[in-house]
Amino acid sequence: MVSRACKYLGYSRDTFYRYKELFDEGGESALRDMNRRVPNIKNRIDPLIEEQVVAYAIENPALGQVRVSNELKKKGVFISPCRARQVWLKHDLEIFQKRLKALQAKVAQEGLILTESQVVALERAKEEKFSQGEIETHHPGCMGSTGYLLCGLYQRSR
Repeated sequence: MVSRACKYLGYSRDTFYRYKELFDEGGESALRDMNRRVPNIKNRIDPLIEEQVVAYAIENPALGQVRVSNELKKKGVFISPCRARQVWLKHDLEIFQKRLKALQAKVAQEGLILTESQVVALERAKEEKFSQGEIETHHPGCMGSTGYLLCGLYQRSR
């Protein structure tokens, strides 16, 4: 019955039981005084795990969320691919280019030496950038040009 009511109202059963517990302890006034911005601790990722996910994402920018999750599991850090992506979103690392930019910033700041996989990832990004027609120039429009090709002669009829 509770499940059906929660489904009908669009609440989870966990939320229902939290509200029920508040109501049982403090009555209707406890529900009114409730602050909606109180975080649900169950949904938080451990800060140590979060740091490891961010560090691994910057260390290996070419890997996707599933591969990162699997590699971290091998090291004893258990996190699902979806949670890894949530951490990336929180730290603005959700796409390959952003992870590369974070790697470049870390290298510039700390003077680290790049690993072979990091160099390959940077080269791949340069190739993708060049293949899309993006060329770095000193001034905007510096590379713009117009070409004309003469395909034949026009004869004027009188």
